Amino acid sequence: MEDETEWSGHSALLDDPDERRVLFGALDSFYQYRRHCHQTVTHVRRQAFYALPATHWKRLAAPPISYLATLDAVDDAIDTNAEIAGAILAAGLRTLGLPPEPVEPYDWRGAATVNDLDKARTTIRQFYRDWSADGASERAAHFTPVVDALCAEFPSFRDTTHVLVPGAGLGRLLHSICAAGFAATGNELSHHALLASTWVLNHTVAGHHFPLHPFALSFANHATRENQLRRVLVPDIHPGSTLAESAAPRAVHPFERLGMAAGDFVSSYSDADSAGSFNAVATVFFLDTAPNVLRYIETVRHVLAPGGVWVNFGPLLWHFAPGEKIPPFPSATVRDGESERGVHEPGSVELADDEVRALVERCGFAIERHGLCTGDETSAAGEAGYIADSRSMLHSVYRPSSWIARRTV
Repeated sequence: MEDETEWSGHSALLDDPDERRVLFGALDSFYQYRRHCHQTVTHVRRQAFYALPATHWKRLAAPPISYLATLDAVDDAIDTNAEIAGAILAAGLRTLGLPPEPVEPYDWRGAATVNDLDKARTTIRQFYRDWSADGASERAAHFTPVVDALCAEFPSFRDTTHVLVPGAGLGRLLHSICAAGFAATGNELSHHALLASTWVLNHTVAGHHFPLHPFALSFANHATRENQLRRVLVPDIHPGSTLAESAAPRAVHPFERLGMAAGDFVSSYSDADSAGSFNAVATVFFLDTAPNVLRYIETVRHVLAPGGVWVNFGPLLWHFAPGEKIPPFPSATVRDGESERGVHEPGSVELADDEVRALVERCGFAIERHGLCTGDETSAAGEAGYIADSRSMLHSVYRPSSWIARRTV
C-alpha cells in the first residue's frame, strides 16, 4: 500500500520551528532506541548485579539462574526490536522528504528528550496489541465491537460513509474500518504514532515479517524467563494486501478510502470546513485523553452530520489530571477568541461515566445503547487489558464503558 496513507499535514510540521523540534525528537528517539534500551535496561542491571557480594553474584551467574546470560538474551531482544525502530525511522524520513543522513537545517539527531525516548519504547511495544496475532484478543475486545456497530448502522453504501477515528494510534482500527468498506480517516497527535502507523500501513512488504520481543524490557512478574523473552511477529497481516482483497465488492478502492491526518483533534476539526463532514465517529480508549472532555464532545457533534452516530469504547483514566506531565505539542492549541482549544488549554476536569453520558446527551446526542462492565454484572462491554501480558503474574484490566450516541440536533 505504498504511500497511499501517508499522513496529511506533515510538510507544515517541517515549516514551523516548534513543530519541527517535536517531530525531530520523535525521529531521534527511534534512532536512539537501541542505545537507550541497552543503557537503561541491561547496563544498569549489570552494574547493580556486580554490586552484590562476589559470592552471591557468582552463584547467580552460574546455572540454573545464569543471570548474566539472561541479560545477554535481553540485549539480543533489544537489537531485534531496534530493527523495527530503524524501519520506522527510515519510513518517516522518506515520508518527510528528508535524507537518511541529517543536514542543516533538518538535523534531527540529538533532539530526543527523555519523554521522547520513553514514547519510542511504548510505541514499539504497542505493536503487540495492534499488529500481532497474540494481540488478537485485545483487538477483539477493543475494536471488533466498534466495527460491528458501524456495520450494523450502515449495512450498505459504505464506500461513501465517512468515518473519523480520532486517536488512531498505530492504525489497526482505522485499517479494520476501511477493510469493512468505509471511507475512514484517522487523526493522531503523537508524532511517534504517526511515524509508526505510516511504516506499518505503507512500508511493510509482508505479514509476519518483523520479530518483536514485547515484554523483554520489563523484569517484573514473569513466571519464567521464556515468557519475558518470547517473540511475536509483526504485522500479523500485510495491510496493503488485506485491503486489496477487500476491494472487490466496493465501488471505491480502499486505497482511496483510507487517510490519516496529523494534529490535535479539537484544533484540527473545529473549523467551518469540518462541519457535518462525517457520518460516524469511532473513539476507542480516546475520550479520557481530553483535559476538557466537553471540547471533545462539542467537536464530535460539530463534525457529525445530523443523524450521524458516535461509537465510543474505553475507560476514563484522565491522562491530563492535575499533576500529570503534559508533553509538548505546539500545534495542539489554537486561539478561539479569548480561549484556547486543544490539549494545552488551561484547566482540566475528570468526570464519572454517568456524568460523561449525561453531558453527551445535553450536547445534542441521544445515547441509544450503553454497556458497562461493573465486575459483578457484565453487559455489552467486557473486561479488557491494554498491551497486557496474558502470562504475567500481574493482570491489570479495564472495565470500559461502551455506547452508541446519535446526533439529534
